Amino acid sequence: MLDQLWSSLDAHYSEMIEIRRFLHMHPELSFQEVNTASYIVDYYKKLGVSVRPNVGGNGVVATIIGDLPGPTVALRADFDALPIQDEKDVDYKSTVPGVMHACGHDGHTATLLVLAKVLHNNSHLLNGKIVLIHQHAEEYAPGGALSMIDDGCLEGVDVIFGTHLWATEPVGNIQYRVGPIMAAADRFEITVHGKGGHGAQPHKTKDAILIGSQIVTGLQQIVSRKIDPIHSAVVTVGSFVAENAFNIIANSAKLIGTARSFEEDVRRQIEQEIEQVVKGTCLMNGAEYDYLYFRGYPAVVNHPAETEFLKNIAEKVPGVYKVEESPLQMGGEDFAYYLQHVKGTFFFTGAMPANKEHAYPHHHPRFDIDEKALLIAAKTLCKAAIQYQLDSVSGQPISI
Repeated sequence: MLDQLWSSLDAHYSEMIEIRRFLHMHPELSFQEVNTASYIVDYYKKLGVSVRPNVGGNGVVATIIGDLPGPTVALRADFDALPIQDEKDVDYKSTVPGVMHACGHDGHTATLLVLAKVLHNNSHLLNGKIVLIHQHAEEYAPGGALSMIDDGCLEGVDVIFGTHLWATEPVGNIQYRVGPIMAAADRFEITVHGKGGHGAQPHKTKDAILIGSQIVTGLQQIVSRKIDPIHSAVVTVGSFVAENAFNIIANSAKLIGTARSFEEDVRRQIEQEIEQVVKGTCLMNGAEYDYLYFRGYPAVVNHPAETEFLKNIAEKVPGVYKVEESPLQMGGEDFAYYLQHVKGTFFFTGAMPANKEHAYPHHHPRFDIDEKALLIAAKTLCKAAIQYQLDSVSGQPISI
C-alpha cells in the first residue's frame, strides 16, 4: 500500500517544489495571510476535497474521508512568513520587500498540500479520516493554533502529527523526542523611569541607561544563580532603547527580552526573579519602573506512545538515513496547544542545503532549505497517518 502512495508522492515531487517556490516568492506576515489562505482553499476546491476557510482567522481545515471506518488523524502545517528582507540570490527570492519565508513554512504548506492530493486520490485505502490543518500566524504570539482550536479544528481528532523542516540538520535525518522538545517562549518589557538631565551634571540625575545596564547584568544571574542547573532556561535582553542627544542623561530606558524554559515551575520562577532584579536595582538607584511579562507559547510536550510510534515508522521511510533523539530546542512553537488537547507528536525533518556555505539558521536573511526534505517529510507524515489508522483498526502494530 505504502509503495503505491510513495510512488505517487515521487510523481508529484516537482509540484511540491513549484508550490513551495511560489509561496516563497509571495510571503505574508502573521495574521495577514489572506492570499496564502485563498491559495490553499482554491487548491482543495480544485481537488474536490471538503475545505473550511477562515478557521479561527486565516486558518484552513480540509478533510479527507476514507472508504473504510477508523480513527481521525490530523496533520498540521503553518504558512506565515517573517518580517525579514530576503537576501538570497535565487530565482524564487521573495518579491515582497521586508518579508520572507525564513523558517520553512512555505515548505510545510507545499508538503501537506501535495500529500493531501495523494491521499485524496487514494481515499479507498484510508481507514478513517485525515484532517489537514493549515495554520496561520505561528510566528507571532498569541499565534493561530489557539483560535483554530477554539473554532473546532480538533473536533473528532484522535491524534495529531506535525513536522518542522530543520535547516540545521542534514537531509535524511529525522529527530524525535519524548516529552518536552521545544521551550515555552515568553516576552518581557521593562521601562526604567529615572531623572534626566545635562550630561555634564550627572549628580543631579538618575541615569536610566546606567540603571538599565545594571538590570541587564543582573538578569544574567537568574539562570546561573537562581535556577537549578539541571533545568534548562534562557533569559535574553534583545532590545535596549534610550534615545537622546550625546549630552543628555536619559530620563527613561526600555528593555525588551525573552525568557525560555521547559518546566512550568521554572517558568514561574523566572517571571518572579526578573521583577526582583528590576525592583531591587531601581530601589537602589531611587528610580521607578514598569514591568510586563507576556506568556507566549507553552513548551511543546510530545506524548510518549505516539513519539515512539513515529520513531519506529520513520526508520522505514525511503530517504531517511538516520532517526535520532533531538536535543532540547529553545525555540518556541504553538503546536504545543494541539498537544494539550489531543495526543500526538512533533518532530524535525532535516533540510540542510547540500552546499554548507548556503546553510543558514532559521530566521536568517539568507535562510533556505534543501527541497529534497519536502518529499521525506511528506512520506513520513503519510506513513504516520496510514500506519496509525491500520494499527488502531487491528488493535496491534502492523508492518506495511
